[in-house]
Amino acid sequence: MVKDNAKVQELNEIIKESDNVVFFGGAGVSTESGIPDFRSQDGLYHQQYRYPPETILSHTFYEENPKEFFRFYFNKILVPGQKARPNKAHKKLAQWEKEGKLKAVVTQNIDGLHQAAGSKTVYELHGSVLRNYCEDCHAFYDEKYMLTFCDPKDPENIQIPVCEKCGGRVKPDVVLYEEGLDMDVVNGAVRAIAQADVLIIGGTSLVVYPAAGLIDYFRGRKLVLINKSATSRDSQADLVIDDSIGEVLDACD
Repeated sequence: MVKDNAKVQELNEIIKESDNVVFFGGAGVSTESGIPDFRSQDGLYHQQYRYPPETILSHTFYEENPKEFFRFYFNKILVPGQKARPNKAHKKLAQWEKEGKLKAVVTQNIDGLHQAAGSKTVYELHGSVLRNYCEDCHAFYDEKYMLTFCDPKDPENIQIPVCEKCGGRVKPDVVLYEEGLDMDVVNGAVRAIAQADVLIIGGTSLVVYPAAGLIDYFRGRKLVLINKSATSRDSQADLVIDDSIGEVLDACD
């Protein structure tokens, strides 16, 4: 149940009047599917671990402590994500794309739930846990292969994933701290945002850069912000809705 039906109706009218909508989303989109974010009370930053998450999820730590990296990666990211399913927000965005209204989804999430819901044009700024590659021979592996190196019932029983072809280490295709974004993905996202008539930003606190800076390329008609807490861009938006992204989008036609 949405808190402000009038604002939802206003968003509905904005969507009806446009056939060039782009959605920019963050962790809040996936938390409604049961995937913890980094900064909420139940997120990764509030859970006890041997090292802070931002340290573990860095390129340096990955290189120097791969066993501990994968222990965290399997137990806190990959295994919990296996239970997640697309929620109302994912499904509505896929519907709008099918109807020709939504042109692209730009996401900071790495869970692949937008594609699972049916979205086709998705720019994954931070990569995806569904893609993994050998650092030596570049062989590709899916997440099911990665799961063979851990025991969901025993968090300590993990192995460093290795390539079955050459024995090289297999790395998740996710952007770690200290690593740069894929410029092809960034350029595609920039083009979509720059050409959009309506930009909907949802489920993100807009504090993660450089991803959050991409919205500066928007020159369209309406900027909409949907987030449970205030963001630094609220004053620039034409419409701000402080509510669940899934409930808000589901309430639209």
